[in-house]
Amino acid sequence: MSCSVHTNIPAGKPMPVSVNGVAIARDAIVCEMQHHPAKKPLDAWQNAARALVVRELLLQRARALDIAAEPASDEAGRRETDDEAIMRAVVEREVALPEADDATCRRYYANNIARFRAEDIYEVSHILFAADPADKQAFAQARADATAVLETLKERPETFGALAQAYSRCPSAAQGGNLGQVTRGQTTPEFEQAMLALEPGEIAAPPAGTRYGFHIVRLERKHEVPTLPYELVADRIADYLRESVRRRAHAQYVARLASAAAIEGIVLDGAEAHRVN
Repeated sequence: MSCSVHTNIPAGKPMPVSVNGVAIARDAIVCEMQHHPAKKPLDAWQNAARALVVRELLLQRARALDIAAEPASDEAGRRETDDEAIMRAVVEREVALPEADDATCRRYYANNIARFRAEDIYEVSHILFAADPADKQAFAQARADATAVLETLKERPETFGALAQAYSRCPSAAQGGNLGQVTRGQTTPEFEQAMLALEPGEIAAPPAGTRYGFHIVRLERKHEVPTLPYELVADRIADYLRESVRRRAHAQYVARLASAAAIEGIVLDGAEAHRVN
């Protein structure tokens, strides 16, 4: 078997690989490596060898069951190879895939409700007193300046925009300190902690210290995003559970085939295999 794709071959001489006495050609493994990129050539080699061992296990099982190739085509006109059709057929015949019923889907929905709710959206403003934390004197001065301006805001909160234009060292100063809409994870942890503790219209105290300096944080608005109802995500959940079951069942089936086979040169997870010296 030849392959036109250049692939790095691991140093040394890899051990011969075979399944029930059927050798996996070295050239076939080298060609397969292009589909299993890894940092080390040896890892790519081993992953490619495992993939071809699984392929050979399925083809041998199909021959034992006398399964003939009946290639299928998709909507784009792509047609399976004979080997792909045979492997699909043997799995379809021997692996039972229970459907995810409504009760199972509803249970998954209830146990993973956070996955079906988008992040709340926060409209927030700030006044940044910029300083590098490594410069202790400048950082302390930024804290003092922010604290002084915060005292002014306690007396006259309506001056926030004007004070942001006068003091903030963030481009948002031109908009009165308004950063627009953000969600969790889009700001520094310290800024986020201050923001999340606020109700709309409140100003955080004390100023929040971050790697950028000190921030006077004001929450303008909070938009709470409702959880998607089960009916809108039921099909998505069923598809996810079906795929999860399929992958697990296929892995277990291959493991059973491997445990009953004589595999040399590579170890499959869960397989009774040994290396050739």
